[in-house]
Amino acid sequence: MFLEIFRMQIRTRLTLQFLLLGGVIMIIASIAIFLSSANFRSEDFYNRLMDKARSTANLLFNTDGVDANRILRIENNSPVFVQNEKIIILNFKNDTVYNSDENSDIVIKNNYLDRVRMGYNIGYKQDPYTVLGTLYYTKYDRFVIIAAAIDAEGSAHLEKLKIILIIVCLISLLLFFIAGWFYSGRALKPISDVVKKVEDISITSLNLRVLEGNGTDEIGRLAKTFNKMLERLETSFGMQKNFIANASHELRTPLTSINGQLEVLMMKDRSTAEYKSALGSVLDDIKSLIDLSNRLLMIARTSAEDPVHFNKKIRIDEILWQVQEEITRFNKGYRINISMDDSLTDSDQMIVVGDDSLLKIAVSNLIDNACKYSSDHTVDIRFRHIEKFIEVVFEDRGIGISEGDHQKIFEPFYRGANTISFSGTGIGLPLVDQIIKNHNGTVKLVSQIGKGTVVTVLLPTV
Repeated sequence: MFLEIFRMQIRTRLTLQFLLLGGVIMIIASIAIFLSSANFRSEDFYNRLMDKARSTANLLFNTDGVDANRILRIENNSPVFVQNEKIIILNFKNDTVYNSDENSDIVIKNNYLDRVRMGYNIGYKQDPYTVLGTLYYTKYDRFVIIAAAIDAEGSAHLEKLKIILIIVCLISLLLFFIAGWFYSGRALKPISDVVKKVEDISITSLNLRVLEGNGTDEIGRLAKTFNKMLERLETSFGMQKNFIANASHELRTPLTSINGQLEVLMMKDRSTAEYKSALGSVLDDIKSLIDLSNRLLMIARTSAEDPVHFNKKIRIDEILWQVQEEITRFNKGYRINISMDDSLTDSDQMIVVGDDSLLKIAVSNLIDNACKYSSDHTVDIRFRHIEKFIEVVFEDRGIGISEGDHQKIFEPFYRGANTISFSGTGIGLPLVDQIIKNHNGTVKLVSQIGKGTVVTVLLPTV
């Protein structure tokens, strides 16, 4: 049953909650009203019994020549008359002085008499009678007055009140249900509008947005958050679309070249030298294709990496020296100058947590780009410790990057207009950016055309 309630629509759940809350309040209020009325009727009836008892005692003890029968007739005509009243007056020796209980309906217990003689007013129920005991003083003696009667009128009023309260509760529950249904419908209308709008949004219409209303209440903030998510999705799908298009183009170029060269090669018999030359060209295209594939796989890997999975401690200076050695081994003309700031006094200041192979790829790409696009093939690398970060600066005096390309240079396959004469795929910097982000770091780039580029990498230390 609870599972079914949980599966109900929000509007139904809100209506039931509204009904339950209103019903509980009405029931508590009705019980309070009934108990208060019952208590008031009880106190009022006891007061009437007390007045009746003292009135009878006054007539009996303060009026000369009045007998009991006459007192009974006088009290029956009294405006303080109560139904089936019984008055019993006892002296100190428990002798009956006055008794209107002809049938002996009222049972008087000794412990009740003892409490009354101690000065207490007692009241108790002896169905169907309500009984009151009180002490009456005269000049010469003390008397116990036992007064009893049936509160038929009060019981009838309470019964009517009970029926009225039950009817009011039932009507209120119905009104609470109707009000809750309309109120919840009105409250959830903005959400219903959002749901209808979302149903119209598909992968081909990510430019659509839901209505944000006033944008300040919970539903408005939900709509704004959803619209921001749509913006991110639209951007991601756009980047994915461009990535696929660019990747397809980059892959198609070497494949087309390989296919063309092999078709030309097979048109007629060639000399051994011609075969070697053509196969060498095909081999270069295959190497380029392999390199591009590896870079694409690396981008896919870094995009899926989670920084919390990195637990290996790495010295960033060792990464720099290793990359310097590997690059200069295969590129004799590259000059890589590494300098350390005086602020680095402890080896622990150079330790970061991450993946050493990924950091090597990032550093290799930055160094290779700096050397490749510089006429002197030189890059100056400086690193220092700043608070809880290690800062590594890569500076070259190459062709530079135009201001308009600064924002796009970290997009996959994007290359500046001044790099057409240089070989490359436009994957290096996006790969660097993704790797550094996965290590909770940042990459900043400052560049001017013809003056060079400065790339600053910040990585958190241990």
